[in-house]
Amino acid sequence: MSETHTHEHCGHCHEHTHADGTTHSHSHAAASSPEEALALLKYMLDHNRHHAEELHDLAHSFDEVSADLLHEAVDKLGESNDLLEQALSLITNK
Repeated sequence: MSETHTHEHCGHCHEHTHADGTTHSHSHAAASSPEEALALLKYMLDHNRHHAEELHDLAHSFDEVSADLLHEAVDKLGESNDLLEQALSLITNK
């Protein structure tokens, strides 16, 4: 498993490598327009879902107690993602 993180807290940028070897960076600066904010929200929701899938897969690598906790965390991420999706729906249907 390959997981590296580089954080720059002033600009809220970081880069990490996923277990599949892909690397990408994030910039969490404030959106400069409503359109950019909407695009960022959509991206973050998709990204969160991807991380939830990765965590679910990783859970199978650990003992039962740890795996159960990871699955619980994935469930909570799912609940958070559902809330993000509801907000996104409200925003896009206005």
